[in-house]
Amino acid sequence: MDFQRDLDARGLNCPLPILKAKKALAEMESGQVLRIVATDTGSVRDFQAFAKQTGNALLAHTAENGEFTFLMRRK
Repeated sequence: MDFQRDLDARGLNCPLPILKAKKALAEMESGQVLRIVATDTGSVRDFQAFAKQTGNALLAHTAENGEFTFLMRRK
């Protein structure tokens, strides 16, 4: 899937991946997609809750080799 912005949150622990994603999404236009790569094991739960709270769509998430990749569409 195409994305317009990339955020490397590897090595950051909660709540920093969410805070950085929130800031990045705020700088994007509606409908654009942000890709986030994180290593925090709690980030899957955190990004699911973040999507529900903010209305931004969590399009997909994958886990591979200890890295979690999320695609979020700005509302």
